[in-house]
Amino acid sequence: MGVGERCEMDKGSVQIYYGTGKGKTTAAIGQAIKAASQGKTVFVIQFLKEKKEDEISFLARLEPEIKLFRFEKSSESYGNLSEDEKAEEIQNLRNGMNFAKKVLVTEECDVLVLDEVLGLMDYGIVTAEDLRSLIHASNEGTRLIFTGSSSGEEIWEDVDEVIELVPRKTGVDKTI
Repeated sequence: MGVGERCEMDKGSVQIYYGTGKGKTTAAIGQAIKAASQGKTVFVIQFLKEKKEDEISFLARLEPEIKLFRFEKSSESYGNLSEDEKAEEIQNLRNGMNFAKKVLVTEECDVLVLDEVLGLMDYGIVTAEDLRSLIHASNEGTRLIFTGSSSGEEIWEDVDEVIELVPRKTGVDKTI
């Protein structure tokens, strides 16, 4: 299968956007907007993200075409939580993973973005096998997009495309 075929919106595929640079979520949301503009149903589930009300309210305005889900209760990013707070959030994060699997099995959406899901492996909250289980739960027409700082190399054999975002020069606008 060629790269052009992998990216077609009517075929099922699995993509990974990873790297140390900014833009992973932006690239995934861009793909979500493109799919929604083609009449596709899109779900975005965010993991390990700081709750930024301005970003969340913007994405909420894209409903019903793009539906955003967050299962974490804390407004801070997972990495900044105390050990007790992390223990509480782990169940919430697992609930998000269970919801993702339910969405795939019941074919509720055409595109499912799992934003920062690769970080769950870094924290030991999920395993590569858990992510493979999601990939295999999806049907041929569903497109999965995983993002995260780490590569998720353990699951590369199960995905169609891996895109690394690497900063080559920084210092322009660090707020974006």
